[in-house]
Amino acid sequence: LDAGEYRRVGGTRALSVDVRVIAATNRDLRGMIAAGRFREDLSYRLNVITITIPPLRERREDIPDLARHFLAKYCRKMLKPVREFTVEALRVLGSYGWPGNVRELENVVERAVILCDGDAIGREDLAVPEASAPAAAVGEKPGTGSLEEIERDHILRVLRKTGGNQS
Repeated sequence: LDAGEYRRVGGTRALSVDVRVIAATNRDLRGMIAAGRFREDLSYRLNVITITIPPLRERREDIPDLARHFLAKYCRKMLKPVREFTVEALRVLGSYGWPGNVRELENVVERAVILCDGDAIGREDLAVPEASAPAAAVGEKPGTGSLEEIERDHILRVLRKTGGNQS
């Protein structure tokens, strides 16, 4: 990286290249360096400019714009006349925790465009569980607590959603 040179696998001569490396992670690199799981010297070579982007669940105001962007993208791609989201659909998208971040939102919108028969995507077109909204509303992060608590909460949410049907 420093010299702008590389050698092909099995090659004998160094080749020059003028590139910029963009690296992204959702890990705590400082913690990984301290634990010996990431090379400190490589960190110094890569870390020229740091841009921190919070996860989607921490910037819910971006969800409608991103969803509309993906809607337009997949309507063009699939030649579908879907024009908008219903208010209820946007509410559901805004209340979900998005553990898969923007990629998950894009996949949900793509699936909704595929399934939508009308000119607006409604709640019924979205593959998003609404049950995650109450945990986020109380200020508790989804997936916190012991494994037993997470499992219990998940089972209770599913039972509520299915009206107690255990099959």
